[in-house]
Amino acid sequence: MYRFGEPREHGIRYIRRPGAYAVLVRDGQILLTYQAEPLPEFQLPGGGIDAGECPISALHREVYEETGWTISTPRKIGTYKRFCYMPDYDLNAEKICSIYVARPIRRLGPPTEAGHTAIWVPLAAAADLVTNTGDRAYVLRVLSDL
Repeated sequence: MYRFGEPREHGIRYIRRPGAYAVLVRDGQILLTYQAEPLPEFQLPGGGIDAGECPISALHREVYEETGWTISTPRKIGTYKRFCYMPDYDLNAEKICSIYVARPIRRLGPPTEAGHTAIWVPLAAAADLVTNTGDRAYVLRVLSDL
């Protein structure tokens, strides 16, 4: 499995945190989520898979919570891991990120998750905007397939 970002630090206990994230392309743009706190960053929509939840259900739920959009036909394109501190949860995480390509279908309203803003960005700008290198790698992979 590919690893992006900082290496695992010795002496730190990491909690494994699986998640599902989507690259959503429509009309020459990619839908990203902007999270202002705790650090401002653009991200692929998605997030943690809850205990007992399947990855596809988590993907649908997280994309809706962070963007207000429904999606269809998710197709897994890869998985990577990264080690990071998650201030919202006060934990060091070994994030296992499953990445999907899906079709955005319909906007039902604004994001329901506090602190998130859904933003459509031009294809050419998306890779430069996403903050984490794993997300960037998969955005570039999807763009190369268009």
